[in-house]
Amino acid sequence: MVGVLPGKSKADEYVVFSAHYDHLGLVESGEDKVYNGANDDASGTTAVIALAKYFKENKLNERTIVFVVFTAEEVGGYGSKEFSKSIDASKVVAMFNIEMIGTESKWGKNSAYITGFDKSSFGTILQQNLAQSNFKFYPDPYPAENLFYRSDNATLAALGVPAHTISTSKMDIEPNYHKLSDEVSTLDLDNMSEIIKAIAISSNSIINGVSTPTRVKR
Repeated sequence: MVGVLPGKSKADEYVVFSAHYDHLGLVESGEDKVYNGANDDASGTTAVIALAKYFKENKLNERTIVFVVFTAEEVGGYGSKEFSKSIDASKVVAMFNIEMIGTESKWGKNSAYITGFDKSSFGTILQQNLAQSNFKFYPDPYPAENLFYRSDNATLAALGVPAHTISTSKMDIEPNYHKLSDEVSTLDLDNMSEIIKAIAISSNSIINGVSTPTRVKR
């Protein structure tokens, strides 16, 4: 599913906000058979919808914003791969992929991390835009997990786009990761709201055409 908010002075330059809405499906037996995927990744899908509403009301985007939620991330990222074929990667200025923001990060509230932080200036720009706030973005603390290459940002990043994933998931101790217990009752919705607000604020200079992240080296 894709929504587009045309830009003004730089309409041929795109900023993408994305997430995925699939999960692992069903188990064959038991009282609870559904992998709801509340954190992974209904939380990210919620963020994309909220950001679309915000930017539509804001009406200050100089660059075109593309809001997209993918299917088939959990079985190979087929949705994002198909999307990458349909968009001119040279025109994509940045991609904010949002995945698993429903729990507190290892640093607690008002914080999140960015995968592939050292691969472009994307993360540094976001940090600068939040300098006057209480929210902090950190580099991915789980490099051994190769998270930069495991989400829907990977295909566009491989084409040079500064496409990064924003997350709070504690990959070493997240108790409900890929489990039936990933239910909405396990999420910190207030903290999630603050993360979405921080993403909106941190993207401001990119949306408005003031900042342009460096490209990811192929």
